[in-house]
Amino acid sequence: MDGDTLYSIGELARRTGLTVKTVRFYSDRGIVAPTDRSLAGYRLYGVDAVARLDFVRTLRELGLDLSTIRKVVDRELSLPEVAAAHAEALAVQIRVLCLRCAVMTAVAERGATPEETELMHRLAQLSEDERRRLVGEFLDAVFGGLDGVPAFAGVMRSMTPELPDNPEAEQVQAWVELAEMSLDPEFRASVRRMAQDQAAEQTRSDMMGPRRDITAAVRDQAGPALAAGIDPASPQAEPFVAAFTAHYAHLLGRPDDVGLRRRLVTRLESVNDPRRERYLQLLAVVNGWPAPESLAPVFDWSVEALRVRTPQ
Repeated sequence: MDGDTLYSIGELARRTGLTVKTVRFYSDRGIVAPTDRSLAGYRLYGVDAVARLDFVRTLRELGLDLSTIRKVVDRELSLPEVAAAHAEALAVQIRVLCLRCAVMTAVAERGATPEETELMHRLAQLSEDERRRLVGEFLDAVFGGLDGVPAFAGVMRSMTPELPDNPEAEQVQAWVELAEMSLDPEFRASVRRMAQDQAAEQTRSDMMGPRRDITAAVRDQAGPALAAGIDPASPQAEPFVAAFTAHYAHLLGRPDDVGLRRRLVTRLESVNDPRRERYLQLLAVVNGWPAPESLAPVFDWSVEALRVRTPQ
């Protein structure tokens, strides 16, 4: 290409794929200046204007404003610095859009009311510090005053959701639902009762030496029976029931009688609260953990097996 060649606005538009109106607009803003004028006074542009306009179009498609573009093409600003700042701004916009998308998806799926929608939006917009405070309040409501149980420190850590800096839409939706659950007074009270029961059992266990908690014992004993297809009301279930009731009796230092079995039924029904399992499922999504195994079938089997053997 001849370096002395000059183009009219129309010719420049054809070479760059822009409209005449757009080329004129950029020229009026000083982003691409004419090299000369024709005898009739029309603006003429050198060959460098083609490359300059191609670059300008690229920057516009990437979302930069005209003021910044002009400073970049005039070398008043460093392109890498501008790109870094713009990338950071885009990341923020993307996160905001992902949050909004997650909330609207949840609203659509749940048929949320205006009040529920407002709450979900507020929970999704919480800062990291605000999320930590909300979770901290929930864990304090559940475990507060039970500091004497060393195992609870690990339990609290395992129940703490940590939303990543750039969460997926699914993680945002899970966080919103989990946060709603943690604000529910009834759910807090339910988990608090579980923690108190476990604390009482743990205190007794520590006096006798390390022992598995009752939920682990029931899982280990009833799990094989369930897998084998044994009817909880059948005689074949008796050895499995006897094993975990004996464990519970030893754990509490009480005889394996009707009272203990009734207490164990209540304990297992409490642990088998669907909301507890849902919390753990949501927690796994937020933290990017593998989905937890559902213990509901094992607890259902155990409760039924106990009930048929326990006079009401």
